[in-house]
Amino acid sequence: MNPNEIATKADINEILAAIAKLQSSININKVEQKFLRSADVRKMLNISDSTLQRLRISGALKSKKVNGTWFYKFEDIQNIMEVQHAKKNQ
Repeated sequence: MNPNEIATKADINEILAAIAKLQSSININKVEQKFLRSADVRKMLNISDSTLQRLRISGALKSKKVNGTWFYKFEDIQNIMEVQHAKKNQ
């Protein structure tokens, strides 16, 4: 398309359709991982530092240490919260 040409409504609709297709493919391939620090996890689970450490050491809660800070997957924390909730309701 020449810069001096005028875009028609059909051209604009074609471009918008291509953008929508591109956005949907990006959203499908996008994997969003949310990580939490130890303090956030302790607050969410209402546990002490030593309890969090026990969960980490026992392997009940997966974690990664980056530059001296422990990080936990949000999804794993949700799973533990569901288990705690189920135990309370028994």
